[in-house]
Amino acid sequence: MEFLNSSNGIKYFMSELKKRTLKAITWNYFGKLAKNASGLIVMIILARLLQPSDFGLIAIIMVLITFSMLLTEIGLGDSLIQKKRLLPVHYNSVFYVNLILGLLLTVITFFLAKPLANFYENNALIPITQVLSIIFLINSFNSVQIYQFRKELNYAIIAKADIGSSLLSGIISIILAYAGYGVWSLVSQAISRSFFNSIFLWSFSTWRPALMFSFKALRQLWSFGLNIFLAELIERLISQLDIIIIGKIFSPAILGFYDQAKRLNSMVIQYSSSALMSVLFPVLSSIKNDRERLKNIVVKAFSVLCFIVFILLGILYVSSDEIIIIIFTEKWLPASEYFKLFLLSGYMYPLSAILVNILTSQGNSKLFLKLKLLRFFLILITFYIGFQFGLIGFLYSMAIFSFLYININMYFSSKQIQLNYRELFLTFMSHAILAIIGILLISILYTIKIYPIVDLTIKSLFYIVYFLAINKLLKMQGMQFALELFLKRKKR
Repeated sequence: MEFLNSSNGIKYFMSELKKRTLKAITWNYFGKLAKNASGLIVMIILARLLQPSDFGLIAIIMVLITFSMLLTEIGLGDSLIQKKRLLPVHYNSVFYVNLILGLLLTVITFFLAKPLANFYENNALIPITQVLSIIFLINSFNSVQIYQFRKELNYAIIAKADIGSSLLSGIISIILAYAGYGVWSLVSQAISRSFFNSIFLWSFSTWRPALMFSFKALRQLWSFGLNIFLAELIERLISQLDIIIIGKIFSPAILGFYDQAKRLNSMVIQYSSSALMSVLFPVLSSIKNDRERLKNIVVKAFSVLCFIVFILLGILYVSSDEIIIIIFTEKWLPASEYFKLFLLSGYMYPLSAILVNILTSQGNSKLFLKLKLLRFFLILITFYIGFQFGLIGFLYSMAIFSFLYININMYFSSKQIQLNYRELFLTFMSHAILAIIGILLISILYTIKIYPIVDLTIKSLFYIVYFLAINKLLKMQGMQFALELFLKRKKR
């Protein structure tokens, strides 16, 4: 104990934390990369075998599944990470609550299949919804293990489970698609992925449920988890509200184009930030009392994210047509326009994630909830105004909303840890302006069409060279910090 309180003990702890954090980020990023790479390959094959309307049908149902999935753990998982002292009764109580909720949601969703089909005026949704309802029960078995591994920064196991389940479920769905099962190949993919993920997590984990339960333990977790749960509930509703509206107003084929574009955009977000964000919360929680170190980490992480996000978004925007044609063939080309418009607001999610992590790591779940409520009301206004001008008008309005909301997040997060808001704003704007200029230059200068793969290569290289050269010329911190991290990792 004396050693830990000494200066050497503190240095040792910080050194070990840094090593564990880097290892966690590496494994988590590798896991996301491998999972999404395999998922992309599967999606490419399925998109060539299936029709856009098949993806539209599954998108409608997955809205209900994705939104309701949060109810299976009602915010208790984040409390398990945030709370310093945990007893076995905490884990066991959460497990049994998740199990009961998973069973209830399976039954409720099964009987909601017909009303859902009536709402969308499509009876094909009934059997699909009833079969997919089993996902709630399957996922309720592994939530405690996931949060235990996250708390321990043991992302190697989570990555292995994600990769294994993604590969196996992908193989099953492709076999069924080749056999002519249509939308049911997508249904099998969703269910088998959850099933295999649970199997892998249980085999890797040493934790097993015991016959103990305590409402007092749940109340201790719930005091923090309630606001996080409500905030996440709002987040899920916001993220899926567009699918609900588009599925009701437009045909399943148009929804299929839109959903495919949205999936590609989500992959960009995951590649650029999700691995870092999921690791950052437990790290920030562990150093929340060291204000100077906290500010230093936030500034560096935000700068690196700006650099990564805007170089990726720029490349994808200038070559979106070629990407869609190469990946999905020309029958999916209408998705390109939606994909471009998604990219105009794609920066908001990864950059907001790091700012929101500041609030949750500091235990300020009330402000976190208030920001989510503010976002909910702003996005409702955006939806109302945007859809007055059709689907394209909605996506443009989302770009405007994203700019406003990222600035709100920057203001409140910087205030929380006494960080300079102007510094964050200038970092964000400088990268955004450089990306816009690069996109405009390529759009003006490169107007010929040679061959999709050639056009993609030329546009991407031109943008990368431009973006890196200007970053180096202006000595921007994001690129410098990213280079430092890369060189340190290479030495190890």
